[in-house]
Amino acid sequence: MTQDTNSSNSSFKLAGKLQDYKLLIKFSLSIMVVFSALISYLLAPKVKVYDWWAILLFSLGGMLVTGSANTINQIVEKDTDALMKRTANRPVAAGRMSVEEAWTFAVISGVGGVLILWHFSFLAAVLAAFSLFVYAFIYTPLKKVSSVAVLVGAIPGSLPCLIGWAAGNDDLSAGGWVLFALQFFWQFPHFWAIAWIAHKDYTTAGFKLMPSNEGPDKYSAIQAILYSLFLLPVGVIPYFIGMSGIVSLVIVLIANLFMIGQCVRLYREMTVKAARRVMFSSYIYLPVVLLALLANKTSV
Repeated sequence: MTQDTNSSNSSFKLAGKLQDYKLLIKFSLSIMVVFSALISYLLAPKVKVYDWWAILLFSLGGMLVTGSANTINQIVEKDTDALMKRTANRPVAAGRMSVEEAWTFAVISGVGGVLILWHFSFLAAVLAAFSLFVYAFIYTPLKKVSSVAVLVGAIPGSLPCLIGWAAGNDDLSAGGWVLFALQFFWQFPHFWAIAWIAHKDYTTAGFKLMPSNEGPDKYSAIQAILYSLFLLPVGVIPYFIGMSGIVSLVIVLIANLFMIGQCVRLYREMTVKAARRVMFSSYIYLPVVLLALLANKTSV
């Protein structure tokens, strides 16, 4: 009986530890980042055949780098995370994981991920290391200083597309920059919608993330509309440079108009419910656009 109890306790502790690491790397967010990078890798003209071993290896490298950046973010923000309801249960903030353990994981996963991406191209590895540094050591502390942090954070937030392209094509040609631009402009309505919903929590933690000093107001909604409008011209470029065909062009345009419509609705209604619609619309927008481009890939 004692042996069974000990075994059960060990299993429980292991499951708890795995759950903590899942929270530490922000697993859902990391999956989104790796997805963008992977689709960009597959969109590269030099990638003509799906090598599933390469896909798995690239995804692992991307997950390790992203997990490292998110871990450092939680180490730096452990005190502010403890103040916010939505983040108080994170392992470092809650005291279930020591800062030393988190740093050990961050260093090992970061170095390991960069080395894996180096297997694909040196350029991809350099971009990954740069992205990790900017996110963890510039964007993260800047969040308490100025709302310009959102602009700075959009750079490492978009670099996965460029990393994927560089891994597949070993260059920084136009296609990679178009994908970077799509994800760059997409982030603003996406992130501001989240900041709108969590405004009280963010204010409590001292974060300055809305474009207006007044927080969720008409100016912030207009900014969301403006950046969603930037997606329209960027969205047609893949067709005109031969990355993808007419079918994806139509799908991307519809998706862009849908995003703009949700941001306009936020401006009209000025409610958390409307902000939540923008947030969920943005979650749908990105995979639809990227998968449409990949399904209709025409670059040679």
